[in-house]
Amino acid sequence: MASPMDVDESYPSPPDRKGIKGAYWPSFEGFEASSIDTSYFTHIFYAFLLPDPVTFKLNVTPFDQQKIPGFIENLRTRNSPVKTLLSMGGGGGDAIALIFANLSGAQETRKVFIDSTIEVARTYGFDGLDLDLEYPVNDHEMINLALLLQEWHEALVHEASASGKPRLLLTAAVYYSSQFTTYGLPRSYPADSINKYADWINPMCYDYHGTRENFTGPNAALYNPKSNVSTSFGIGSWIQAGVSPKKLVMGLQLYGRTWKLLDPNVNGIGTRAVGEGPGGGIFDYYQVLEFDKENNAIVNFDGQTVSYYSYAGGFWVGYDDSVTIDWEVQFARSRGLGGYFFWALGQDKDWIISKQASNSWDR
Repeated sequence: MASPMDVDESYPSPPDRKGIKGAYWPSFEGFEASSIDTSYFTHIFYAFLLPDPVTFKLNVTPFDQQKIPGFIENLRTRNSPVKTLLSMGGGGGDAIALIFANLSGAQETRKVFIDSTIEVARTYGFDGLDLDLEYPVNDHEMINLALLLQEWHEALVHEASASGKPRLLLTAAVYYSSQFTTYGLPRSYPADSINKYADWINPMCYDYHGTRENFTGPNAALYNPKSNVSTSFGIGSWIQAGVSPKKLVMGLQLYGRTWKLLDPNVNGIGTRAVGEGPGGGIFDYYQVLEFDKENNAIVNFDGQTVSYYSYAGGFWVGYDDSVTIDWEVQFARSRGLGGYFFWALGQDKDWIISKQASNSWDR
């Protein structure tokens, strides 16, 4: 069996030299895997599994036991096959963060978790593993994340050597910026370890604004002349921290955020709002189109942030469409990034945005 020292650690990844066109598939949303048009993607992430909070082994629930085989089979047998990754974690708040904080705190518990992820991935036929950890809360947890990635990678190398199978991919969904500048104590991701041990990372370049704020704002501003809350800043921070651009797969949204305006006659970006709008403060892209059509909404493009917003009846929604997605994908290409991914499958309408992104990347 090869040791990690026998392996070239400088991976020229991502492994698909043409680039990553990824998307997360929320298994719990009711959008069937058989409905995924794989011609627009290279990698699909199954979301999500969680470790058991006591044993730290990956918990494959009865629901997942029923869903995963169909997911794998559907995507493996298409005319345009894609690689599949098993994503663990998700945006479940403090409870999920605590599980990962506890399991990453000691080598013994990290090993239990790592071994179980490999076993599950091989049992079901996944091509890789993805950690969606939102978010390490302090420097200590960042250090433990670095150790987890190193030991995980080494275990994958050993397992591939022993089994004779291709090494499982190792990726991670991360904050849009390499540094936390907007909430909590200042902290930074372990960029050196990420660059060395992950095949790539997925900066989540969205959720910049929402109804947690009393003013309207773009959910995924490409640029922001007034603050660092933008994709251009976030991606730049990762590169400045030392992560290879080719290991950055930029996150794109397939949804928008909605507000109720304080004054319907004042309706630009940054105007006062008094709560969430329709959809509980969030619209899938197809719902945005329905809202605009049914309400004869006024639709505006904001060139400073490269985002769209529309308003009608005192409600406001900020979102991306095919035009802004084209800008964002071209930005990713111009920076030499490894690709892009979407959150989440089932939110597009007739694959309008997915198709635009794929065509923009290839042209």
